[in-house]
This record gives sequence, C-alpha cells and structure tokens, in this order.
Amino acid sequence: MSSRPSPFALPLLALAVALLAGCSILPWKYGRAPNGARANVAILETTDLHANVLGYDYYKLRPDDSLGFERTATLIRRARDEFPNTFLFDDGDTIQGSVLADYQALAQPVTCDQELAIYQAMDAIGYDGGTIGNHEFNYGLGFLSQVTGTPMKVEGGQTRRCAGPHFPLVLANVHSIRDDAPIFNPWAIISKTIEAYTPDGSKIHVPLKIAIIGLTPPPIMQWDKQNLAGKVGVSGVVETARKYLPQIEAQHPDLVVAILHGGLDAAPYTAQMENAGWYLAGMPGIDVLLLGHSHSEFPGPRYAGMKDVDARRGFVRGVPTVMGGFFGKDLGLIQLVLDRQHGRWVIDHEASHSEVRPICRKPAGPGKSGRQPLVCVPADPAIAPLVQKAHEAAIAYVNTPIGESSLRLSSYFADEGNMTALAPVNAAQADYVRNALPRLHPELAGVPVLSAAAAFRTGFGGPDDYTDVAAGPLTLRSAADLYFYPNTLAAVKVDGAGLKAWLEKSAERFNRIDPGKTGEQALINPHYTGYNFDQIQGGVHYVIDVSRPVGQRIASLTYRGRPVTPGEPFIVVTNNYRANGGGHFPGLDGGNIVLAAPDGTREILAKWLRRQHTLGSGNLEPTSWRFAPLKTQGPVVFTGASGKLAVARAAGLTGIRQLNDHGDGTATYAIDLSR
Repeated sequence: MSSRPSPFALPLLALAVALLAGCSILPWKYGRAPNGARANVAILETTDLHANVLGYDYYKLRPDDSLGFERTATLIRRARDEFPNTFLFDDGDTIQGSVLADYQALAQPVTCDQELAIYQAMDAIGYDGGTIGNHEFNYGLGFLSQVTGTPMKVEGGQTRRCAGPHFPLVLANVHSIRDDAPIFNPWAIISKTIEAYTPDGSKIHVPLKIAIIGLTPPPIMQWDKQNLAGKVGVSGVVETARKYLPQIEAQHPDLVVAILHGGLDAAPYTAQMENAGWYLAGMPGIDVLLLGHSHSEFPGPRYAGMKDVDARRGFVRGVPTVMGGFFGKDLGLIQLVLDRQHGRWVIDHEASHSEVRPICRKPAGPGKSGRQPLVCVPADPAIAPLVQKAHEAAIAYVNTPIGESSLRLSSYFADEGNMTALAPVNAAQADYVRNALPRLHPELAGVPVLSAAAAFRTGFGGPDDYTDVAAGPLTLRSAADLYFYPNTLAAVKVDGAGLKAWLEKSAERFNRIDPGKTGEQALINPHYTGYNFDQIQGGVHYVIDVSRPVGQRIASLTYRGRPVTPGEPFIVVTNNYRANGGGHFPGLDGGNIVLAAPDGTREILAKWLRRQHTLGSGNLEPTSWRFAPLKTQGPVVFTGASGKLAVARAAGLTGIRQLNDHGDGTATYAIDLSR
C-alpha cells in the first residue's frame, strides 16, 4: 500500500505459508518484485455517464459530438496504449439520465436476459469495477437489482440473477432492512499482472492487487424516499469506510481505491454529508480516491484554495484523486508511479499526478464563421452497433405526438424572467394536485395550490444544454425536454413565511449587485445550480431585489393581488427531490408532505399536454416574478447561448443585449435592471 503505515499486522500464517512455498524474498502479499523496482500504473475513471452511450441529442434529434461514452471509449483505448498498466473504474450515476435510459426502464423495460445498453457499451471496453450513484435508485430497487445482475433481499428486489455488467459493482453504505447486509458487495479485490522495472532497467512482470470500496451519497434516503423507505438503510461515508477497511486490509492489497459517488466539501462532517470526499481522503488506509456526483472536474480551478487540496496536480489531503466530468465528456486519469520499498509498493507522490482528459478541445484558431468549433476525438466504432436497435427505438418513442404549441418554450433566459419552459410544468403539476388532493385530504380543499419548477437545463453542459421546444407539434420528446429528470410529484404544506423562505433560497441563484460599481458584475452565482432556482406560480407574484444580501431579496410577495401574510397556508407542488430535502431548502425535509404521487412528473406533464390539444398563452400563466428596478453604474452581465437575442425579445425581455460572441457557441449578455 502507500507510504502511510498500515495499522494492521501481517498475519503470521501468511508468512509461514510463503516461507514453506520457497519464497526467498517476501511473503505473497508483497508479490515478487524486488526492492528498488518501479512501476507506472494508470487508474482510469468515468463518472456520471447518465446512460449517454452515443453522442446524440434526443431532444434535438441530432448528433452531438461533445458527449457520449462512444468517444470516452476512444480516450480509454488511447490511455491503454500510452500506459502499459491500467485499471478502469466507473463512479456511478450510470444507468439513468438520457432518453435511452428512460426508454429501457419505463417505456419498454429490458427483460431479465437483456443487458442495458450502457452496460453493453462498457463491457465492450472492459471495466475492472464500479460503484452505484444516487441516480441508480431512481427506477426502484427491483429494476436496479435486475439490471446490475444483483439479487437483493429487499422488498421488490430480484431474487434471481439477471443479465448485468461483466465487472464487479461495489457499494458499502446501503444495507437491506431485512438482514442488515449490504445490497451489493461492499468491496472487491482486483488482481492483475503488471509490468515493472528493476533498478538495472530489466522489465519484469509482477502481480498487483487492488482493493476497491464503493460509497454513495447518504441523502438518497431523502431524494428517493418513495423507492427506498422501509426497504434499505444508509450509513455515513466515513463510518462505513471505518467499518470495512479492516476487512479489506486483511486481504493484503497493494493499493486501496475508494470509489465515492460524491465530491469535495470541507464543511464540518456529518453522517448525512453529500460530498464527503475530503473526509474520506483523510482516513488511513485509503491510497487513491475517485470522485463524482458534482458534475465537475478534479483537478480543476473550482477547488483551488480548498484546505489541503492540490487542485492543480490532483491531490486531496495527500491522496491522489480524480473526478472525470460527466455525460462521457471526459476521462479521469491518475498516473501513479510506484516504488518498491521494504517489500511493499509505495506511491511516489512527486512523480504521480491526476488529470481530466476531455473528448473535445478548442482549436488554436477561429473557424470560418468566427466561431471556434470543438475538435472532438472520433467515436469508437465498436460501440454504436451494440446499441443501435435500442437507440432507434428510443428515437421512435420520443417522437410520439401529444399535441401542439403556439409558443416557443425555452430556458435560454429562464434566469432572467422567461418562464415559457416552466409554465407548462407548473400548470400540469398544479392541475394534478388540485384534482387529487381533495380526495386524500378533504380538510385541505380550500387551501391555495401553488407550483414550483426549476429550469433543469440552463447551459451548464455547454451552449446546447438548454430546453428549447419550437412552436408546432409536441411529442413525448418535448415533455422530456421540458422535464429532464424522472422525478415523481410531491406536494407540501407551508405557510406564508415558509413560502417566502423558499423564494429567498431560490434567489441565491443571483450574485449581490452593487449599483455604484462601475465595472462589470456577474448576475448569476456560479456556485448555485440552476436546478435549484425554483420559480413559483399559481397566483403569486414576487419581486427579487439583487442589491440586497442573501435572505433579504424578496422585496414583495403577493397572492391574488394582496400581500402574503406569514401565517396563511399554501400547498406547493414540487418534486420528490425537493420535498424530501434536496437542495437544502428551509422547511423542506419530508415532514410536511401532504401528497406523494406514484406518477412521474414527466408523465403527468405529457398527459396534461395531451388534454390541452393546443398550448398557448391562454392556458399558461405569465411570468410570476421580476427584478426590482435597479440602476447600475456598470454593466450587469451573464453568459448564455449566442445568437438568442430574438428569444429574449419574444419573451418581453427588452432590457437584454448581446455584448460579444465567445466563438464557442456562448456569448456575454448584459441586462438593464432599471427597466
């Protein structure tokens, strides 16, 4: 293992066996490499693939070279050519997140003898192991048990072994309520023969034994409560690692790799911490750390300045660490240089480093149109034929007609007040609850029903990562574009004070703007994700004053034209993620849910759109909020997709102008907050 001393003694039995077997150098734990030998090992990582097997946008029905495992596979093959010794692991959030995934899980579920498309693709490349992310639980334990080929002693779990990936999946911190045992193997051992070199330069082949342990975010019990409550329990990341590391050490691995579907957070640790990688790295016995969940890259500038983190070379508290992006856009790679010292492999931290290799890069010069088109690696030709049938079926599925729209429904300027993409979601959600709630809770029949929705696609993944449904025919693809995630619907009861607190939390999406500052000021807070900017409709109107500090920005809040009072009751329709505490909104922890629908929000939306026949301004509520008028000395700016000013104008946002085109599909816009 690494240079940190092991807290566990070498079993005498293993020593005796090795001596009897005639090993003249060291016991079997340490292999046959002589002291002074040196090896170069690459740990490769994918994470948050979200079933993006191909580089294809199912919402726009066109190829998208900027994402997809078929191109990550090319990077994997190139890394294997570059490094003689490689191990490949997946960090989870693998089976959910694309139209193809929903088709194989919901529209036409795979049978027990069918392997998921994403696992077929991964098996074609060959993985050494992986873990389970939070989104693996979105389709329920029965489906997860089936498609991972993992019999589970849980309610609804598969008891027989179905077709699953051809590599071990490990998960240590989720256990069955029935027998208190982990629903997956908590850890596994992977052994390979590697190339190494003796001090005199001679090549030798020696065994290397790597242990992997998998961990997922504990808040899954909130996020997927309807799928998990009463069936499984979850433990904190640090507590779980402390429990299983002695078992792993007893197997005498050369390296221990922790595969955590979580990111980095140096805030005080709790057993419910979502991104506990910083604390996991501090545990003796962890040699290498693989991260995910955060949809970002490590090493990378986002983590610069974090305590005990080298965000340039990729170390967290001295442990080599990587987080390889999302959607197949990148490959994470840790180059480990191992030295043989005192009969064990030791990581040379000075010679080792981590990096994130993208499938697409910007070229050195501009293209013919002035833009800089991305230069992407070619797709691995072995992948597409494996999934072609499922891919074509998914396209046919999302093209099922469900209605018409006279409006363009877009999220290009959702942060600035265009709610066209959110209004149908809010209308469908509110309609469902207004019909269902009186049957379940007659006592709440007179309570006003509001609805909260957030724009899930606001450019985080690049200039094409926006919802954009053209006026004209609506299909299931339109519903999937308008509602990106397979959440279920939930409704909570709040009072006026709770409603205001909800909106104050949402308003953290914006930076505080100083009206007297003459330089540029960014409107959007990059650390507050777009899917947490809830916009509420249903008769409310509110004003956001971005010159005020966080928690004091809702300058006005009215319902049906009168001020909302702190004690008056409301029902707010949202999704199961938010209602159960996702996003850490005040007062939302699952305790005030009055309706937890068995239906998916996307399916509810599709049915509502069918009933409308034609969608237009007559059946959609107008934007429910505005910015407080604010005259600034300098420009207030934000980044968006370039060339979309006409979308803003059509939505009535006349105070927006495009300043410059970045040449990569994005542009800087300015917004006049005084209008």
